[in-house]
Amino acid sequence: MESKKLQIKQPKYQTIAEDIASKIVEKKYIVGEKIYARSSLASQYGVSAETARRAIAVLQDLDIVEATKGSGVIITSYENAAKFVQRLEGVQSIWELQSTLQQSINKQIDELNTLKETTKELINRTNRFRNINPFIPSQIEIMENCPFLHKNIGEINFWQNTRATIVGIRKGDDLIMSPGPYATLEAGNVIYFIGDDESLANAQHFLQL
Repeated sequence: MESKKLQIKQPKYQTIAEDIASKIVEKKYIVGEKIYARSSLASQYGVSAETARRAIAVLQDLDIVEATKGSGVIITSYENAAKFVQRLEGVQSIWELQSTLQQSINKQIDELNTLKETTKELINRTNRFRNINPFIPSQIEIMENCPFLHKNIGEINFWQNTRATIVGIRKGDDLIMSPGPYATLEAGNVIYFIGDDESLANAQHFLQL
């Protein structure tokens, strides 16, 4: 679902002032033109006379318009209107960037929480599976640096040193089940063994892998 952009909330009179300034920049209104009396401005924007007065007061404070009692509102400066609009666009851009950044952070937090929960569930299921199936073998490939190359399983006291029992050895395309104590270890062999939770680490350390 696409996230909505943060909407900037501001007083109605500010919105009206911005709209009038934008129309000046777009040259819908030109300098020297009389645009509204306060009453007609309130009617056009559907606001109270007081809200219309505040909107004009904002523009008058910025020297964009001049309001004279009985004479309406006269545009006095295109440049000041442009500065006002440019400043507003800068503020809007900053808010949008902040909103986008916050949305990205929130999304990453959600993804990390999902990852955390998924990992937790994986661990739980793995532990349950091990409890139900305690004889799932671990496997290790014998490397060239193994100190027991060409030696047999009984000779190196594999079980005594690792607390693990070898149940199979794969030599190329051949799998030897229950190889017994006289099977030798060669580089490239894959041994399959069963044991307790520490047997894999013990075997890796013992075979120097």
